[in-house]
Amino acid sequence: MSWQASVLTIFPPMFPGPLGTSLAGRARESGLWSLNVVDIRSFATDKHHTVDDQPFGGGAGMVMRPDIVDAALESALNVAAPGTPAIYLTPRGRVLDQGRVKRLATGPGVVVLCGRFEGVDQRVIEARGLEEVSLGDFVLSGGEPAAIALLDACVRLLPGVMGADESLAEESFEAGLLEYPHYTRPQSWCGRPVPDVLVSGHHANIAAWRRAEAEKITRERRPDLWARYAKSH
Repeated sequence: MSWQASVLTIFPPMFPGPLGTSLAGRARESGLWSLNVVDIRSFATDKHHTVDDQPFGGGAGMVMRPDIVDAALESALNVAAPGTPAIYLTPRGRVLDQGRVKRLATGPGVVVLCGRFEGVDQRVIEARGLEEVSLGDFVLSGGEPAAIALLDACVRLLPGVMGADESLAEESFEAGLLEYPHYTRPQSWCGRPVPDVLVSGHHANIAAWRRAEAEKITRERRPDLWARYAKSH
């Protein structure tokens, strides 16, 4: 069975979007993964297909109703494989990392709820045991762009999607470090030559240079990652 993603949204035309092109698009056409887009508005019961209401306690904005969101979740989970995790994308969630992406990619798939307005009623989050996930410390207009990013990160790890396993093994975060710099032809460009070690043909020296560069970049740009890496080595 292929890896199955279900996305719950009030804007179905946003999908597949970028997921319909490049590696993800070709992999979907080849049957390596599937995408089920669920229109949350189709579960509304009024003639205007209203999915939100005013928050109890007052305040700005609107909140997505638990009864409507839950009905959409029920629909998606009914067609998902047993054990498929359900994720709610929200700025207050745990920040997504490569480790979580890898675990999702090795599972049966994922159900992703895209929030809008001020968010989703807390009761449906608790009732369904939704895993709250964030892309980082910033706010988007809705969960759809985050869902596309999450699914792209997962799909590229599925067997048969990427051409070379070696390229995955040397990417950022795989060894707890950011990736080293890359160079290609021409060997000299605008007075900037490629580092001599990369054209030396000495594979051990090249590997050592790349590791040193990865460590340097991580130490300078992501002290949080560097602290974890240094503690484990």
